[in-house]
Amino acid sequence: MYARRRFRKVVRIGPVQVGSSYDSRGNEKHTAACTAPRCGFSADYDSRAAAELAARTHRCPVR
Repeated sequence: MYARRRFRKVVRIGPVQVGSSYDSRGNEKHTAACTAPRCGFSADYDSRAAAELAARTHRCPVR
């Protein structure tokens, strides 16, 4: 069973959305996830800057 994350400070950079949430231990995590169909990119980062950098440099393999 997983805990449903409540994202805050969600921004969209191209097709990628970046959001901040707290994990089960109370640590702040930042997630970058691509919203393009059939892309499947998503990753968790410890800093907001790293998540935004990943969003800016992401290139979808599916075109």
